Amino acid sequence: MIRFLKDFISLFYPEVCITCGDGLAENEEFICTSCFYKLPKTDYHNFPNNTLYKTFYGRAEIQAAAAFCYYTKGGMVQDLVHEVKYNGKKELGTCFGKWYGAELKGISPFSELDYIVPVPLHPKKLKRRGYNQSACFALGLSQVMNVPVLENGIKRHKDTETQTNKSRFSRWENVKDVFEAENKEQLQGKNVLIVDDIITTGATMEACIHALNAVGVKSVSVASIGYVTGELV
Repeated sequence: MIRFLKDFISLFYPEVCITCGDGLAENEEFICTSCFYKLPKTDYHNFPNNTLYKTFYGRAEIQAAAAFCYYTKGGMVQDLVHEVKYNGKKELGTCFGKWYGAELKGISPFSELDYIVPVPLHPKKLKRRGYNQSACFALGLSQVMNVPVLENGIKRHKDTETQTNKSRFSRWENVKDVFEAENKEQLQGKNVLIVDDIITTGATMEACIHALNAVGVKSVSVASIGYVTGELV
């Protein structure tokens, strides 16, 4: 009966690919298979000494770094992340987590995690948006990798300006004293993955890494939906 109702509704409100507008098949979510294979994947999880990992050289101690896709201005991934952050499609953020989780779950050190911790929003911004897009991504990763999300693992105790259009130094100045680890006893000695929607200069991640390392975690790794390698956005 449920299947019949779903098919009936789809006659009048067909589900279409966010990217190309074509109709979605029964097993597709948000984007069609053709567009999915056009995503500019980084494959960083297969290359430990990748460009993103090198971003943190001399800045923060991490075990691994990975991003699902490259993020370019005006590109496909920017449009999709915009849907997640500003158009209420939080389930798409969770899908990104499921897609990337399927690739990470068999790769060390991502296969040895104890917790996934999303980069937090300030409570004021969280109230305005209604959800944390990084937590949506974390949820999808958790569901596939069978690793619990510790959503309150890091607290943002200052509402900062947007990082958009700031220089590398300005981004660090904007977030350097913003984050503090919570549940400190729970985190001690654990392998933790911090996740965010987009990594640009790494300033936000760097601040979160320092907060976790300060409470004695065993290791910190980072992952995101997108990684900006060119012009800042």
